[in-house]
Amino acid sequence: MNPFIFLFLFSVFIASCSQILLKKSAMRKHESFIKEYLNPYVITAYVLFFAGTLITIISYKTIPLSFGLILESAGYIFVSILSYIFLRETLNTKQILGLGLILVGIIIANI
Repeated sequence: MNPFIFLFLFSVFIASCSQILLKKSAMRKHESFIKEYLNPYVITAYVLFFAGTLITIISYKTIPLSFGLILESAGYIFVSILSYIFLRETLNTKQILGLGLILVGIIIANI
């Protein structure tokens, strides 16, 4: 198995974490327009996005583009889990089944 697959999944996880940070920032009241966009959550989120992009570029050196697109769908799983943990969002049965189908698709594509 290609070790860059795990590196690619890590970049997807990093991007998912940055999305959660941006959502947490959007849920807060800010004193000014500048502080809305220049606060620790937003700055950290964009640094993570940039790091994730670099990791993705490195991973694509050995992973085919078509397979990278399949692995990218793991972001839905990561965001859902992180939203449940950090934002206290609930998951209904349809969402859980959908996430399960995504996971099965990733596993089948990896075989």
